[in-house]
Amino acid sequence: TNAPTRAFYCITAVISMLILFGLIMVLSSSSIVAINRGGSAWNMFRKQATWAMFGGFAMVTTYRMPYHMWRKWVTPVMAFGVALMFLPFVPGLGITINGARAWVAFGPVNFQPSEVLKLAVLLYCCNLLGRRRSEITNLQRTFIPVIVVWGIAAGLCLLQGDLGAAIVFSAIILSVLFIAGAPLRLIAASAAISGTLGIGAVLLTSTRRHRWTAFLNLEGTKGHYGYQVWESILSIANGGIIGVGAGEGTGKWGYVPLAHSDFIFAIIAEEFGLIGALGIIGGFLILAYFGIQAAIGARDPFGAVLAGGITTWFCVQAFINIGGVTGAMPVTGLTLPLISYGGSSLFMSMAAAGLLLNVARNMK
Repeated sequence: TNAPTRAFYCITAVISMLILFGLIMVLSSSSIVAINRGGSAWNMFRKQATWAMFGGFAMVTTYRMPYHMWRKWVTPVMAFGVALMFLPFVPGLGITINGARAWVAFGPVNFQPSEVLKLAVLLYCCNLLGRRRSEITNLQRTFIPVIVVWGIAAGLCLLQGDLGAAIVFSAIILSVLFIAGAPLRLIAASAAISGTLGIGAVLLTSTRRHRWTAFLNLEGTKGHYGYQVWESILSIANGGIIGVGAGEGTGKWGYVPLAHSDFIFAIIAEEFGLIGALGIIGGFLILAYFGIQAAIGARDPFGAVLAGGITTWFCVQAFINIGGVTGAMPVTGLTLPLISYGGSSLFMSMAAAGLLLNVARNMK
């Protein structure tokens, strides 16, 4: 094996810092909610820290195990991921949160099957595109199978009412097709069709339509659909340049809904100011840069597409989350990767981060 590359060290540093900072922010932003629910202020932090510990094991495993070994498992992993997506519809297991029936509860443990499916779909498509590199322009053999997998994944997310996850799947698939060298006209056509279908899904119900267009007129919608984002912007503004101090933010006192999960960025900006907000954005930009370096330097097509796909997943999801929280884009209900409260999201992100480090460690 080669000596670790600069990309490897930089990705390791950024991911570790985001996870640790995320744990601190989960403690800060969830304590009030936890007390209001009649528990200890440490409840959600304990859960998140436990998931982070398991995520650490997953990360070390996916990092140590040669990433080629996953190629043998892509079909069963994909089948498992798809099967999990039907669990939320099982009476007694599925939970509806914010209009999306996308969670499953086993006793005290809640998890979101789409998080597992993200990695499963990514591995499956990377394997297919890596194996059929020479047939990348062959529609029947390469392009259509990937589109079918994409359709299944996005369709299941829409069935659960989770449009945000469908958008992330679309970004992952389009990026892996681009990295694998699929013809640009086909990628553009797929993006246009999926974009049209996405807009159709938004326009289908009035609630979703109002929620998605609220950001265009926050002043007018702050009493109802734009309430979350309006409160979030007030929190961000309250932070100023240097913030009000760790743990001192007021947004999490019940003003900003979901302050510990989807809207954690607002609390970061309030407590650490513009400096803290730019630090987080900078972290994802550094991750994007070195993730792309790892993809370019990968030893084989499978590694290249895998590194590029994981980097896109993290960065696009962060971009959509921060865009929603700051009122620049519609709110999609996506978490901020590696930072937001959410066990299954953190666990699967850490497992994926291990794979990214694996590719970065073995660059040519």
